[in-house]
Amino acid sequence: MTTTITAPAGRHAAAVAAPIPEVSNHVSFEQTVRNSLTMAYRGLLKIKHNPEQLFDVTIQPILFTVLFAYIFGGAISGSMHDYLPTLIPGILVQTVVLTSVVTGTQLREDMDKGVFDRFKSLPIARISALSGALLADVVRYGLATVLTLVVGLLLGYRPAGGVLAVIVAGLVVVFCSFAVSWIWALVGVTGKSAAGVQGISMMIMFPLTFMSGAFALVSTMPGWLQGINKVNPIYYMVNTARELMNNGAYTADLAWSLLGSVVVIAIFAPLTVRAYMRHA
Repeated sequence: MTTTITAPAGRHAAAVAAPIPEVSNHVSFEQTVRNSLTMAYRGLLKIKHNPEQLFDVTIQPILFTVLFAYIFGGAISGSMHDYLPTLIPGILVQTVVLTSVVTGTQLREDMDKGVFDRFKSLPIARISALSGALLADVVRYGLATVLTLVVGLLLGYRPAGGVLAVIVAGLVVVFCSFAVSWIWALVGVTGKSAAGVQGISMMIMFPLTFMSGAFALVSTMPGWLQGINKVNPIYYMVNTARELMNNGAYTADLAWSLLGSVVVIAIFAPLTVRAYMRHA
């Protein structure tokens, strides 16, 4: 009788078939912070190796600011120069807040590529991949803010509110956009594809941005549209930036913007973390 012996699979085949081990994630708060900063640095390195990821915070502010200034300036305010006090704060909000959409898209891409599955095999806090991505995007918001202001100054915009008020306006816009990014992070974690996440977010953000008064004063719009803006968070961001940069005024719109951002973070951050821990 002939006995057939089957050779064991090679070491490489066994390694491929074996599932990625999941490391116990009982880590301290200090380590979680360190891991989050490391992941944020990873996000910045991705930008270094793929500079096209910065197109939305470099090319877009220049293109939109110049086009809107020269196309709409004469029609809306009589001249491009007179239009800049209306345009620059609005384009600043539009540029930065639309950049927050990228957070959800990139999260979905990383999850689809299995990047987060690999992180499970590392002795790091699982939440650090999510928090690191959000922190890295804050750098993008800051870059978009600075570049938009520089383009405005080159076109002749001179903010009457002073340097301090401009800095405060920029910080408020960055903080509000960080809050909005939690919404899109939740959409990214729970979405089915990066293209779907981007499509949904843009479909929502573009109408909210354009009706907010970013490019034309809300007082010139129909009454029903003015009413809708009362519950439009971007409307309050635009008013805050415009009042600070042009007048140095700290008004109720600033308080509503900050309060709304805190509420958004309080609601969507726990939901995003819970969904991420379940899916990642």
